[in-house]
Amino acid sequence: MNQIICVGSSGKDIFLPTDEGIILDTPEDITSQKKFAFELGAKYQIDDRFEALGGCAANVSAGLARLGIKVYCCTKIGDDMLGEWIKAELEKEKVSTDLIQTEKSCKSDLSAIIVSAKSGERTIFFNRDANEKLEIFPEKLKNTDWIFVSALNGEWEKNLDAIINLVKKENIKLAFNPGQRNIKDNPGKIIEAIKNCNLLLLNKDEAIEIVNSEQGTANNKQLNDEVFLIKRLRELRPEIVVITDGLRGAWAFDGKNLFYVQSTEDKPIDTTGAGDAFSSAFLASYLKGKKIEESLKWGAANGGSAVKFYGAIEGLLNIESMEKYANDIEVKRIVSHENC
Repeated sequence: MNQIICVGSSGKDIFLPTDEGIILDTPEDITSQKKFAFELGAKYQIDDRFEALGGCAANVSAGLARLGIKVYCCTKIGDDMLGEWIKAELEKEKVSTDLIQTEKSCKSDLSAIIVSAKSGERTIFFNRDANEKLEIFPEKLKNTDWIFVSALNGEWEKNLDAIINLVKKENIKLAFNPGQRNIKDNPGKIIEAIKNCNLLLLNKDEAIEIVNSEQGTANNKQLNDEVFLIKRLRELRPEIVVITDGLRGAWAFDGKNLFYVQSTEDKPIDTTGAGDAFSSAFLASYLKGKKIEESLKWGAANGGSAVKFYGAIEGLLNIESMEKYANDIEVKRIVSHENC
């Protein structure tokens, strides 16, 4: 069985569903084509709220564990009740917490998430206190087959350098899901990491940011084209590139064939966990030696299940339910070797 360490953030998510906000279409803003608007100075009553484990590393760790992968979560919590809760929730999911770091006199991470009750789309307000102080100790991470790295905080460039050096030195495989903040802060560092990764997982906005920084001359029509984006990213030489775009589905490219899977999300309640659920299932399938077509099915099934619940954890599938739901999903080959 493959072993993997997920490095990145963990926290608690508080969900506040409302049907009061207005969703605005802003296609002229290529990296922010929809916005969620409220009256300035107004006060809105929330009928109910929901709480769940959050943070990309925590979410992906839980998704992998449910699908039978031995997984460790390398994250940082504060020495507070919230930190104890985060650790307990991960242990409940059978995620190893041996690599969790605890920072004294520090607040564990917390997010407030405004969810559109009409569409399930959300806007996230987050505070990263503990994970701003995450440290990478290579000697503690070297005994693994894979490392999954999500959005990093604090001295993230130093930490990413340490991970890049580690995977090269120890011949560890790297799955990489950079955050938009990382991409905007230092796209060159992100591109360096992509050149050293085996599996690149991005949403479309992240893909646009990276390609735009690399290409410079790409126009809006090209940047809005998933095939253009995924081909340009594959030129940086990760083995596989995956791009997700919410309700529009997901694409995966191995340099020879490009596959597409339609989203299975039907009237989502909350889309917060969809990306992490997709990533964990795609990665779990790939670690089990399945082809990328099957991995896309797993990703779509897990993402479609996650959005039926508030938070990223409750809707995650286990092996039995995954095999049931993934079989009914169709994957299409849309680009062959000849026209890549």
